[in-house]
Amino acid sequence: MNPKLLLPLFAIALFPLVFGNSYGQIVSGGFGNSPFERDFGDVKFLDAYFGTLDQKIEVEAGDSNVPFTVVFANVGTQDITGIKGQLSLPFGFSSSDGPGSIIKADSDSNSLAGKNFHLTFFVNIDKNINIQQYPGTVKVDYSRLRESGVRTAFEDFQFKVTGDSVINVRALEPFLTSLRTNNVVIEIANDGTAPISSVDIVSSNTQTERVSTASSTTNVENVVILESNWDVGNIDPKSSRYLTATVYVPEGLKDDTLRIPLSISYYNAHGDKQTISKIVDFYIKGLIDLTLFNVDVIELSGSQMVVGEIINEGNEDGLFGFVTIKPNGNSNIKSNTQFIDEIEVDAPVPFNIPIEFDGDPRYGEHEITINIRYKDGVRDELFLTNDVTIFVPEPEKEDDSEPDSTVIIITVAIAIGVGIYIMRKRKKAAIEASN
Repeated sequence: MNPKLLLPLFAIALFPLVFGNSYGQIVSGGFGNSPFERDFGDVKFLDAYFGTLDQKIEVEAGDSNVPFTVVFANVGTQDITGIKGQLSLPFGFSSSDGPGSIIKADSDSNSLAGKNFHLTFFVNIDKNINIQQYPGTVKVDYSRLRESGVRTAFEDFQFKVTGDSVINVRALEPFLTSLRTNNVVIEIANDGTAPISSVDIVSSNTQTERVSTASSTTNVENVVILESNWDVGNIDPKSSRYLTATVYVPEGLKDDTLRIPLSISYYNAHGDKQTISKIVDFYIKGLIDLTLFNVDVIELSGSQMVVGEIINEGNEDGLFGFVTIKPNGNSNIKSNTQFIDEIEVDAPVPFNIPIEFDGDPRYGEHEITINIRYKDGVRDELFLTNDVTIFVPEPEKEDDSEPDSTVIIITVAIAIGVGIYIMRKRKKAAIEASN
């Protein structure tokens, strides 16, 4: 054979050995170093998340037996059956069957050509897992109808440990006062580990709106709430936002509990809209509305006193009342207190406090503060303070010049002696005239 022909023939024989792996195909261990062997299949990955097919759920570190759903599409031209799945997740995620177990799932139905199907696995999450995205790989085994053998598909994907949002509501001041407009501040707190966004809150305050929740015990239809909708915005984990409301409570709800229902809608960490219901409770106190009048200075039993009256125009008695006067400015009147006990509704309560001076008495105008201290029905201590000007008159001076008893005795004695002298002289004159 011609030696010139041997070299080309030798090169042709070596060509498949050198370039055999250059074709577009996937072999075992390729495509991102998957833990599973990879082959082409007729399924396409769509989504992977914690939750079920109908609803995604929020999860956080330490959660156990959590559903994890992977959704696929049957993009082949034939129906498939016998669908089984196996899941590979990073360290910190394990099967709910126990450590070392394979995370696997079976589909209970066939998948028609062009339709979607899903596999739901159950996973334990380690308590040290961070809230972030993680990589995962899923292996799907299936069979085509009217075809023998098992086909296998592999997909890489990203999933997220979202954290868990926990929404609580409370009133900063849980007491309302009847017969008065109350400015209410309600705290909306996210006590969880996942953020929530676009928070919108609606209050239902009519009987018609509450008929669908017959089991709820609320009397909110008997009050007037000027606001009914609040756009709160985003609430980060472990933080709060606040809303304000103006509530008028009629007299008939005194000593009752007011329950205000709130419907809270928001978007969770998956981007899904959620709606929950919460109730904020308030206790309704009675109104104590005190007015001070008729303040004056009078003299009583030889002592000068500050007197006045207190009227309660509310609907609840004030308890354990005290009235205290204190000096203001240049006044040298001593502080003094009187216990007046209950301050009843629509019945003036008088007080009278003796005036005592710190040092020499100073008469004329004095600026003083009258402080009324009392407690309401829940035993909160309340105060009413009034600055008044009083006039302390100087007492009238008494006549200290008493008659001298010696002078009186001498005068009486002289008068008696003169009378005796005159009587004797007249008697002697009468005797001489008779002779």
